[in-house]
Amino acid sequence: MLKKFIYASLAVFVAVTLLNMLLHSVLLSGLYEQSKAIWRPMNDMMKLMWVIHVATLISSVTFTYIYYKLIGNKSPFRGLWYGLSYGIAVGVGMGYSTYVMLPMPYSLAVSWFIGSIVTYGIAGWIAGMIIKE
Repeated sequence: MLKKFIYASLAVFVAVTLLNMLLHSVLLSGLYEQSKAIWRPMNDMMKLMWVIHVATLISSVTFTYIYYKLIGNKSPFRGLWYGLSYGIAVGVGMGYSTYVMLPMPYSLAVSWFIGSIVTYGIAGWIAGMIIKE
């Protein structure tokens, strides 16, 4: 079962990384452009990209560990529901808490919220496909 946990953690990391790239670099690029005055310059962000990857790795392993240890009757369906629930929790903090602190467009906050739900729903399904009873 430990091998499944490791495989699931890596698969979740890859999925979350790719989905975040799609969300932030493609789908939301226009909203970021509209609010570029509040963000770091792109060169600075690129130098700090390693921080994003480390944070994504840690959160992916933690996400998978919670599923692995605390969710009973493991299945893709149970993983999906776990991921959607986790996504709501993360999305509220990411989207709406940041919206309160930064002068960002409300549509960006909503997009982060929805994007978190979709991303972690998919991640949960992946974890459930790999770690199942």
